[in-house]
Amino acid sequence: MENLDVMVLRTLLAWRQAGQRALLATVVRTWGSSPRPVGSIMALCETGAVVGSVSGGCIEDDLIDRHTRAYAQAAGADRGLAHAIPSGPPTFVKYGVTADEAHRFGLPCGGTLELLLEYDPDPQSLAELVAQLESGQLVQRTVLLPDGRVSLQAAAAPAELVVDAVQLTNTFGPEYRMLLIGAGQLAEYLATMALFSGFAVTVCDPREEFVGSWNVPGAKLVRDMPDDVVAAFKPDRRSCVVALTHDPKLDDLALLEALASEAFYIGGIGSRRNNEARRARMMEHFGQTEVSLQRLRGPIGVYIGSKTPPEIAVSVMAEILAVKNGVALPQGVEVARAKNERELAPTGPLVCGV
Repeated sequence: MENLDVMVLRTLLAWRQAGQRALLATVVRTWGSSPRPVGSIMALCETGAVVGSVSGGCIEDDLIDRHTRAYAQAAGADRGLAHAIPSGPPTFVKYGVTADEAHRFGLPCGGTLELLLEYDPDPQSLAELVAQLESGQLVQRTVLLPDGRVSLQAAAAPAELVVDAVQLTNTFGPEYRMLLIGAGQLAEYLATMALFSGFAVTVCDPREEFVGSWNVPGAKLVRDMPDDVVAAFKPDRRSCVVALTHDPKLDDLALLEALASEAFYIGGIGSRRNNEARRARMMEHFGQTEVSLQRLRGPIGVYIGSKTPPEIAVSVMAEILAVKNGVALPQGVEVARAKNERELAPTGPLVCGV
C-alpha cells in the first residue's frame, strides 16, 4: 500500500479529471475519543465510491447515503426524499453531538468529531499537490473557507492541522520510506508489514544467494553495496533504515552512513552481545563515540518474547511505528532491559545448605 493521504488525493484527482463530482472530507476537530485523528481525510465520488476514512465506517456510510442520493436525484434516478446537491463553499458538519448520534454512527462513548467538506475540489490544484507529494516534497495546503480557494506552499517541517473562522491549513507529506539491509526471511516479513502500514520499501542486498529468492511484491530490490545505497537513498525525517544481515561488512557501513542522515529510526538486528560488539567496532575503527551512537538502536524491537521471523518482525515494526508516531515506550519493553531483568529474576526459592 502507498501513503494513505497520497492515495486519497490521487483518487480524488482522477475523479475530478474525469468530470465527476466529488467531495473531500477532513477531520478538523475531535472531542473525547475519536476513531481517526485530526487531519485525516477521505474522498467521496458521486458514484458512491469512497477512499480514505474519517471514522470507523458509519460516518462514511451516512455521507455516502446523503450525497449520492442527492446526485441521483439531480439525474432523475431517485424518487426518495429531497436532498440538496452539495456545492459551493466548504461547510462544517458535526457528528456524535448526542448520545444517540454517537451510538448511531459508531463513535466511542462521548466521542464527537467535526468535518470540513470541500465540494468539487479544483483538479488543477489537486494535480499540483499530488505532483509535489510524488516528488518527495512536504506541502502546506490552505483552504479559504468563504469561497473554497486553495493555495499551496512548500513546508519546512510537518505541522498539525490549523483551522479558524477564515481558513484551514493542513500539511501533507510524502510517504514514509523504509530501507532494509538484507533480503532474508525476516526482511520479507518486515517489508510486508511496512507496505501495509503505508511505507515505501526498498531492500538492499548484494548477496546472490539471498536476492534470488526474494518475493515481496511492491518492495524495490537493489543489489549495490549497502553504504552506497544508503547514500543514494538520502534518508530524511520520514525515513527509517534497518540492518538485518548479521554481517558487519554490510550492516556497519550502512548504519554509519544512516547516522549521518535525519532518518527517524536507525537500527540493527542482533543479540545484546552482537550489538555491544558493533558499537565497540564503530568506536574503535570509525571514530564514533557514545554520543554519536545515541541514535543507533539495538537490539531492535519491543520485548514480546519473539523467537520466529514473523514474531521478530512484529516486534521491530511495533517499535518503528511507535518512534514514527512520537510514542515514548516504557523502559520495560526494551529488548535488552527486559532480557536482563528476566535473567536477574529469581527462578525459585533459595535453599541454604548446612
